Amino acid sequence: MTSASELRSGKTHRDENFPVASWIIHPRHRALILSFYNFVRTADDIADHATLPPDEKLRLLDLFEAELLGKGDTQKEAVSLRHALAAREMPPRHALDVLIAFRMDVTKLRYENWDDVIHYCRYSAMPVGRFMLDVHGESTSTWAASDALCAGLQINNHLQDCAKDFRDLNRVYLPRDALAAAGATVEMLGEAKSPPALLKCLQALAVRTETVLNESKSLAAEVKDFRLGLEISVIQAFADKIVGMLKVRDPLAERVHLSPLELLAQSLGGVAGEIARRAVGRRPVSNPAAGA
Repeated sequence: MTSASELRSGKTHRDENFPVASWIIHPRHRALILSFYNFVRTADDIADHATLPPDEKLRLLDLFEAELLGKGDTQKEAVSLRHALAAREMPPRHALDVLIAFRMDVTKLRYENWDDVIHYCRYSAMPVGRFMLDVHGESTSTWAASDALCAGLQINNHLQDCAKDFRDLNRVYLPRDALAAAGATVEMLGEAKSPPALLKCLQALAVRTETVLNESKSLAAEVKDFRLGLEISVIQAFADKIVGMLKVRDPLAERVHLSPLELLAQSLGGVAGEIARRAVGRRPVSNPAAGA
């Protein structure tokens, strides 16, 4: 029987658009976060595999779910996450939600409108943020801002990789109505450079994504865990920089990913900004009347 591990793309947590279990996060959480990441990454690679038949992809995703729930021990990523969650007495709900998105990736190649894309993000991205918040014992009141950040990150990725997704998987996350409104077609994604109509559509979607990301700006301040707040600020900085690039560049012809130097600069800026914000928040308020 094929092991899901054999289908891994080779992509690791160091290749993502955002930090995963970085040095900022407390060491006690990193093993669990990496187990969750490896589960999600492997399931994603199954759904995105270029030659695996759809029915085999769905079979493996079903197997992943079954073994996450304790029905078997053949898939190491599922078993590892199952044990890691059990050790922390956490339910598997967020991992189960992500599997819904990967099944959608196998069976759904087009999205009709913005709401359709956000529905996909509800399962592909939002559970990741909710998982991180649960790991740190944060309130569910933080979920709304987290959902916005995760959706923005996901759509950034859709825009960055729109040509590759179309070319390799015939999968298009750009909403049909947005393409039609700009006078663009799906087939334009196969060109080396975006025609004006497609570029108009892509950049309009980037502007809309920026609005979503603006809804997440309160998240770092909402979480109580200092290290998590720093991590969120760094991720926010990455997302804001990328969406800024997507608003003015052509992802078919230009670089829309952060360079190592840009990653470092955004990381340092995000950390410094969050430290400064929390320092101001702890500063005692002077009472002018006290000296009277």
